[in-house]
This record gives sequence, C-alpha cells and structure tokens, in this order.
Amino acid sequence: MGYEFLKIEEKNGGEAVEVIIGPPPANIITAKVMEEISAFIKEEEKNKNRKLIIFTGEGKHFSFGASVEEHKPEFVNDMLPGFHKMIGDIINCPIPTLSKVSGMCLGGGFELALACTFIFADEKAKFGVPEIQLAVFPPVACVLLPLKCGDAFSSQMILTGGQFAAGELIKHGLLNNTSETGKLDETVSDFFEKELKPKSASSLRMAKKASAMVQSRLYKDFIDDLENLYLNDLMATHDAKEGIGAFLEKRKPQWKNE
Repeated sequence: MGYEFLKIEEKNGGEAVEVIIGPPPANIITAKVMEEISAFIKEEEKNKNRKLIIFTGEGKHFSFGASVEEHKPEFVNDMLPGFHKMIGDIINCPIPTLSKVSGMCLGGGFELALACTFIFADEKAKFGVPEIQLAVFPPVACVLLPLKCGDAFSSQMILTGGQFAAGELIKHGLLNNTSETGKLDETVSDFFEKELKPKSASSLRMAKKASAMVQSRLYKDFIDDLENLYLNDLMATHDAKEGIGAFLEKRKPQWKNE
C-alpha cells in the first residue's frame, strides 16, 4: 500500500518498521495523515513477525501537531473524531509502538507520542500541548497525561501550554530514555536488539495488550465526553473561535472571556 504523507522503512531485519511522518519541517498531522496512520496500523496487525512500530518525524522535528486550519469550526467536527480514532488505533495496536522524538513534539504530535508504548527522545527535544494559547484544550492529553505522570504535572502542561525539555519529562516518568544528540537512532536500535528481538512476537502482542488494557479502557470511557465538550461547548464560545482565527491570521487575540 502506498502512502502520500508517510514513509515506511523496515528496520532490524524486518522485525521492526519505522513510520516517518512528513512533510518537514513541521510534519503536521492533518486529517489525511491520520487516515494513513490508521490504515497502516490496520495493515500491520496482519504481520505476525513484527515486534515494534517506530513513529518519527522527517527532518529535524517530530511534529508541530495537528493542523490549526482543520480546527476551524467548518472542519473540526470531521477532523477531531478522526484524530481520536487514530490515537485509539495506536493505543490498541497489538504490536508495541515507540515514538522516536527529536526537535519539537507539540500538540497532536505529543499526543501521538503519548499513545505509544515507549517514548525515546533526543536530549534537546521539546514537548508541549500549547492548545490553551489558542483558547482550546487537548482532549487526548487530558486522558493520557494524568495516567502517565499524575495530576500535578499534567495540569501544568495542559493549563500553561508551555514547552518542556526532555530532561523534565523523564523526571515525571513520561519518557523511557533520552540520548545524546546524534545517537537517538543507535539508542532505539540497541534497545530493540537487546530487549525485544529475542522475544516471541506473539507473546509480545499478548503482553502489549495486557499492559495497555487499563489505558485502553479509560481512553474509551472518557474520549467521547471530552470530544463532546470540545465540539459542543468549547467551540460555541467566542474565545475558542477567536484564538484559532488569530493564530491563522498572525495577530494578537482579543478575548471576551466568553
């Protein structure tokens, strides 16, 4: 199957595969990219020998996030459910997944990384969910961040919209590994060869399903309510529309606090 926005490269003798999101430099996760990732995962589930799916970005950055243009009122009702489906597909994928992060990993890009089994990052990588700066919120992060790092740091990330270094995230248990600049590929490959390659692919799938069961159940339980809150309540406010419009028009937003 051919993909327009993804590059697929087999690794480690075909037992691992890398999904490279483009185009650079921003590697924006558009509705089309979401569809391609979901289709890829569905196809990969048939490969009984696969032991790891690696997600990364083309060029210097992982991803600047989902398309702000597609957050406009005329598009968001179609885009957001597609994004939430893609995240669910990654969480429920029977094959272990790993996000390999360099540069900026923001918004929907960070949420994609959070959905993966493992996150490995370059020591200079930066992470954040900046949606609040546009007067909106990140539904996926609202489910996954508290599960992975607790309420204190997840609330700080979501309510401030700030950027955080890899070293800060590893302190809060959000990353599995940080590597020196230029050594991330080697670190991921070494991890695979030592920790995953010697194991049964079928048993890895069972263990992945088991280890993700709580996250999968809670994601399913909460994401529809968060999606409804976003689409029906948040997008009915002046400030949500203003925040997205001001970003696209490259001007300072004028809040009405309503």
